[in-house]
Amino acid sequence: MNYNVRIATPEDIPFITKIYNEGIEDRIATLETELKTEKYMLDWLNSRSEKHKVLVIEDESNTVHGWASLNVFNSRCCYSGVADISIYISRAMRGKGLGKLLLKSLIQTAKDEGFHKLVLSTFKTNEAGKRLYKSLEFREVGTYERHGILDGKWIDITIMELILVD
Repeated sequence: MNYNVRIATPEDIPFITKIYNEGIEDRIATLETELKTEKYMLDWLNSRSEKHKVLVIEDESNTVHGWASLNVFNSRCCYSGVADISIYISRAMRGKGLGKLLLKSLIQTAKDEGFHKLVLSTFKTNEAGKRLYKSLEFREVGTYERHGILDGKWIDITIMELILVD
């Protein structure tokens, strides 16, 4: 099967919402616990700057199986060259290489948008995610211990980064 990565549109919101909610339910990729509505996610998409793109990966029948975004790292102007990233793959398609295709496209999009560096936060226990990021040359910066609470338990969060330009 062939896959295509493209800029997300409002028509993708039902897919994006479903995939994000799977990530929330699975408790492996986000500290969020409240499922999101399509309206919430549409507002999120529409409120983004032109530079902070959202990408989707779709199959030949135009079914979206994942999404990724360039997010504001810090609103201070001195950090305008740094983007925080998010990436989510539908539960049924995890482990099939779509994350790598999507992340490669996100990295290229970040370069095209003039970002200098990408950063991300992931659960210390998210070994599959860390393998994906390391395969594309992200490095572990460190781990915030007991950084957030999920279901009443403290979660360690690993910080990773990728320098895009020298």
